[in-house]
Amino acid sequence: MKIMVINGPNLDMLGVREPEVYGNKTYSDLEKYIEDYAESVEVEVVVVQSNSEGDIIDYIHYALGTQDGIVINPGAYTHYSYAIADALAAVKLPAVEVHLSNIHKREEFRRKSVTAPSCIGQICGLGFDGYKLAIEYLAENIKGEQND
Repeated sequence: MKIMVINGPNLDMLGVREPEVYGNKTYSDLEKYIEDYAESVEVEVVVVQSNSEGDIIDYIHYALGTQDGIVINPGAYTHYSYAIADALAAVKLPAVEVHLSNIHKREEFRRKSVTAPSCIGQICGLGFDGYKLAIEYLAENIKGEQND
């Protein structure tokens, strides 16, 4: 079971950027949290981050044929990147969109996701645990599909 976790712009600033919204833990803490959880459930993860839309699209393309699923936090691209939405739709891999904060309780512009319709679901507002739940969901559903 292989899952690519893709993090978008400003996630590398965790612990610095708006700690009242995102908390005090760092991006390194997030990577370790994801990797430790994945190892505990015998899932291989590749965790990547970019502030560049093109790089995120390249990661999605790379996942096709190398990964079984995608967990993606597109950051601010969530709200306007039809290119990322199109890339997710093109590869047809099961993907779950994750946000650390509850985007539906924030500024109006953050409440709309143009990328979520290209995913099988969205988890928001649960902090680091959202990644765990997304990995768990994909692992269980991908295993189920492979056993059918």
